[in-house]
Amino acid sequence: MIKAHVIEHLRFALEAQLATAQAAAKTAHDAATHEENIAENKYDTLGLEAAYLAQGQAERVNDCHLSLLEFEKVFKEPSANKVSIGSLVCVSDEAERLKWYFIGPLSGGLSVTIKDQLIYVLTPQSPLGTLLINKQKEDEFSFTMADKTQLLFIEQIL
Repeated sequence: MIKAHVIEHLRFALEAQLATAQAAAKTAHDAATHEENIAENKYDTLGLEAAYLAQGQAERVNDCHLSLLEFEKVFKEPSANKVSIGSLVCVSDEAERLKWYFIGPLSGGLSVTIKDQLIYVLTPQSPLGTLLINKQKEDEFSFTMADKTQLLFIEQIL
């Protein structure tokens, strides 16, 4: 796995999220300000509901901008021997299945696929991200999810 390729794919995915959010915000704003949404009486809340939606979409755009800014800082960080924000980590389970994680400052749950390999973004605040932070290559640790405990092994840190 080449970390520079992962970074480029993550950058593209974050920019795509921003573009989607901007389009949704524009659509919501247009709906909120459209003449058909002007209240005809005090019980007509269609315009108010559209305004709330537009506000939420605008906040989503701001969150996407913040994610891009924070990731750009992380992308420039050099690799370390310990897992930290900006690390690309390969973890294996007891069945020797490999999973790749990018430890990001925000946007946990985002994923990208490179050559049929899925890479998940984890934040240090997530349960698995919390366990990974400060671990080193060849460290073993257990992770419990849904009452099932797995033994995990850090194969690689890039």
